[in-house]
Amino acid sequence: MSSFHFPSTGRRSFLANASRFLTLGAVLQSWLLRAKEVELPMPCGQIGSAHPHAAGKMEAMRNLPELWRVVGIAEPDAGRRAALPTHKIFGGIPLLEQDALLGMPAVRAIAVETAIGDSTATALRVLRAAKHVHLDKPGGFDHSAFSAMRLEAEERKLALQMGYMLRYNPAFELLFTAVKEGWLGEITEIDCSMGKLADAGTRAALKSQPGGAMFEIAGHLIDVVVALLGKPQRVEAFSTPAQTDGFPDNQLAVLVYPKATACVRTNFVDPFGGPRRRFNVTGTQGSFEIMPLESGQLSLSLSRECGGYKKGVHSVRLNMPRGRYDAEFMDLARVVRGEKTLAWGAAHDIAVHETILRAAGLWKGA
Repeated sequence: MSSFHFPSTGRRSFLANASRFLTLGAVLQSWLLRAKEVELPMPCGQIGSAHPHAAGKMEAMRNLPELWRVVGIAEPDAGRRAALPTHKIFGGIPLLEQDALLGMPAVRAIAVETAIGDSTATALRVLRAAKHVHLDKPGGFDHSAFSAMRLEAEERKLALQMGYMLRYNPAFELLFTAVKEGWLGEITEIDCSMGKLADAGTRAALKSQPGGAMFEIAGHLIDVVVALLGKPQRVEAFSTPAQTDGFPDNQLAVLVYPKATACVRTNFVDPFGGPRRRFNVTGTQGSFEIMPLESGQLSLSLSRECGGYKKGVHSVRLNMPRGRYDAEFMDLARVVRGEKTLAWGAAHDIAVHETILRAAGLWKGA
């Protein structure tokens, strides 16, 4: 079976992990004491509204009033700041200066939703203010700065949760379990894509951002590939733009492993890009395809009975959470309260960041 880096969310694995952690009496006692010290709901905030997911992340925090209490948002851009009071999601949230938000001792976590170029430096400021961080993808353009920031979070024992929502998608959780428990055998190929039909405004906005469609959106896919197979031996990046405005709208990256390849596509001129978003894993004992990507629909093919599924092809529909990002902030709340550790460590996030830069043709390292 191929190497697997993501902890299983399956029942058997949960019980095994619970048993293992119970043996660590001192650690468990410490976590429980910390959890008792952090009362709910926990004060939180947000810096920035420029990221495409900014409104969704604020909505997720507000959707969970039993866990989080949003105390304010800091928006450094004057134009964006002026528009926030009338926004359907941000309306009613106090507008604060960054220093004021960072200086609030009660604030436990801050979501960083700035423009991509400012995200790493902003996350570092939050960490140095002793706050946990939800950092939206993909974490800036400078790999050295991102790596240093991510390692500092670990050194400070603060959570740095990257905003990859597929980590918490029920279909992907089942995929992680299937790979972890060997249902598919050894992985030989992964084929995945995220596309859409980008309008003129979106194209104009993204044209000034390096890396094109691949950097903009493919991190969600690459995060899962690296979780399943680890850091690739090499990455081959291809760009064949469909239009002439200078925006790389049609890209392919091939991630090469000792016994597998992963093909990651982004196509922003696809009129049916949303319904066609998919993630397919093929192994020596079966295959697992999720399509559309966030629908909860999947096809599981097995050459033998595994995990309660008989040999053959299964069409499965899973219930999806009420909010696209709610599960991220539910998990972060457990981490902040000391009930668990974040499943994705610095080494994984750093490998993902490097792989995204390579896939987008932006890598400047060795």
